[in-house]
Amino acid sequence: MSDVIAAMRILDAAALRARIDMPRAVRALQAALRAGFDPDDDPPRSIVDVRHGQLLLMPADLGRYAGQKLATVAPSNPARGLERIQAVYVVLDAESLTPVALLDGTELTSLRTPAMSAAMLDLVAEPEATSLVVFGTGPQGIRHVEAMRAIRPIERVRFIGRDRAKALRAVAECAASGLDIAVGDAGDVAEADLVVCATTAREPLFDADLVRDRAALVAVGSHERGVRELPGELLGRAQVIVETDRVARTEAGDVIMAFDEGHLSPADIVPMARIATGVVEVAHDRPRVVKTCGMGWQDLAVAQAALDGDGGA
Repeated sequence: MSDVIAAMRILDAAALRARIDMPRAVRALQAALRAGFDPDDDPPRSIVDVRHGQLLLMPADLGRYAGQKLATVAPSNPARGLERIQAVYVVLDAESLTPVALLDGTELTSLRTPAMSAAMLDLVAEPEATSLVVFGTGPQGIRHVEAMRAIRPIERVRFIGRDRAKALRAVAECAASGLDIAVGDAGDVAEADLVVCATTAREPLFDADLVRDRAALVAVGSHERGVRELPGELLGRAQVIVETDRVARTEAGDVIMAFDEGHLSPADIVPMARIATGVVEVAHDRPRVVKTCGMGWQDLAVAQAALDGDGGA
């Protein structure tokens, strides 16, 4: 009998960071979509409620590999000094289904989520976008600053969060030469070219009227039907881009509640693959809203790039 564990490559967080950076992760995700992969073919994930949170099982099959992520969502973890979302990721040979690698899934998720946001905003945001507002002061908020700087010439960043001390820490962590970065408030949305929502909020974070027609926004904070970060009125006047129709209807609370309120119809949403392949044109006369819940193929595309040293260029 073979020793499966001994034969596997092990990439801890540091090793994963050494093998793939944000720009390469963005390219890998865009390349998967442009090569014809249809996210609708991604197997549905399972979300299991347990006593202190959720277990997420996220399978995928893409290119040379298949994969399975076991992620956990523990809402009380930040108070313990732990990540709210933690994970391990197993990569399998696509033909034999032999396990070939074990990756730090927490680091993979931390990279993949903002990389997916950047991959889509790179396609729909104004080329000269320089002003960024980030709702959320945790790891995802911070990594999204890195992601947005990878695709646009960001000069101004405002962090917004419920805890000012955490917001100040986020500012300090992202401080860089020449970058105007500070703690802000919802009013900063009125001047923003890009808006990132990466929070645990259950209600809209700002008024729809604040958003300029030229702005592009992404909401990544939830995968629950009754949870939203964006007002329905905003989605009603925006071009709304989702991962797939199935995910939007079952997990994307921002979209589902906009449907229920009559601001948006199912025919209005655009799957991201249609934007990436040019089937649907970007609407530059109104806001562009990207709503993602996270899908297994995204983790696998980034993991594959890390293992193969191929960023999708």
